[in-house]
Amino acid sequence: MDALRVGNLALRFILELAALAAFAYWGATTATAGVTRIGLAIALPSLLAVVWGLFISPKARIPTGAFGRAFLGLIVFLVAAAALWCRDRTALAMIYGSLAVISSMLILVWPQEAPGAPLTR
Repeated sequence: MDALRVGNLALRFILELAALAAFAYWGATTATAGVTRIGLAIALPSLLAVVWGLFISPKARIPTGAFGRAFLGLIVFLVAAAALWCRDRTALAMIYGSLAVISSMLILVWPQEAPGAPLTR
């Protein structure tokens, strides 16, 4: 059971990195001037990193609990999937969104603790 929890944490980390990449890709491919595209490609992932650190990470500055982490994380992941969908990456968006829903459901079933803390049941 612990191996599945660790596997889900690894999946969640990959989803987080993919969300950063999806927001950067969306910003870089907007139909605006070059400077604006570069700004969006940098600003959107940076904003996501700040929001993640404040509300969603296990060591969040403003803790939201297991449900809040799962729900807010899912919202971020689904917005990233929508960004991919808007750029005609539909198959990738569907796979990403499906993995995000599964991982978020598993976070609720198996609450995750801060790194280094023992996993509780």
